[in-house]
Amino acid sequence: MSNTLSILIVGHRGLLGQECMNRLRPLGRISGVDIDTCDITRPEQIEAVIDSSRPDWVINGAAYTDVDGCESNRELAWAVNAGGAGNLARSCRSRGIGFVQLSTDFVFDGRKGEPYLEDDVTAPLSVYGASKLGGERAVREAGGRHIIVRTAWLFGKGGKNFPDTILKAAQSTDPLRVVEDQWGSPTYAPDLADAIGELIRKDARGIVHLTNRGSCSWFEYAVFILRAAGIKKEVIPVSTEELPRPARRPRFSVLSLARYEGIVGKKMRPWQEAVKEYLLNWQNSGNIIT
Repeated sequence: MSNTLSILIVGHRGLLGQECMNRLRPLGRISGVDIDTCDITRPEQIEAVIDSSRPDWVINGAAYTDVDGCESNRELAWAVNAGGAGNLARSCRSRGIGFVQLSTDFVFDGRKGEPYLEDDVTAPLSVYGASKLGGERAVREAGGRHIIVRTAWLFGKGGKNFPDTILKAAQSTDPLRVVEDQWGSPTYAPDLADAIGELIRKDARGIVHLTNRGSCSWFEYAVFILRAAGIKKEVIPVSTEELPRPARRPRFSVLSLARYEGIVGKKMRPWQEAVKEYLLNWQNSGNIIT
């Protein structure tokens, strides 16, 4: 693999795409496109963009990520998350380009009760999870060089995320009600971008699980955010049934990091450290009211 790479970020204005644009620059030339110039459901647009930029790797950060919205927009979810991924993968395969596809912990049903391995049986509970699993299959069927990165509970600047939601909700006079029976691993977008860069450096292949280290419930996550931000606010733990949503969520979707750590020879940092860093940036921007 060349010491200087050309990498194209599809969906470069998204939460992860922005971080990839910034943090992967040490690898070489980084360029980005978004839906206004590259609609991944339209193969002809993909072909034109790839032929113009001539990358060594393409990272697909474009997706329909509204989990509940996918339930009422099934055709769109499948067109973007499955069809779009397949379109990109086939274009990369035909040109000998490496391809990174982002996927999700929601491909699992949460019944295992311990961290999921990459080879565990998938059983998505929602249209979102099913469409992202469809994207994984389309990428594998394309047959080119690829890495499928499953991640979870993504947060960072420049997009809707749980810490922002909690901090803004804390400004109301009502106590917060947060689900306590769904477990996962928060993932900081800058850390995920760095880790993807490590996989590209290693010329990795196949499915790799990537989150920050450790796990928590949404309730524990909310309590930690508020304490770390120095905000006193009552948080009431509730069950999934008490806060019904259109899409079913896995109860336990923690992902094992063993394969990633074996490939790159280093560990991801704990989610608590990443959240503290994010909150420090939030406070420095003047957003937190204490």
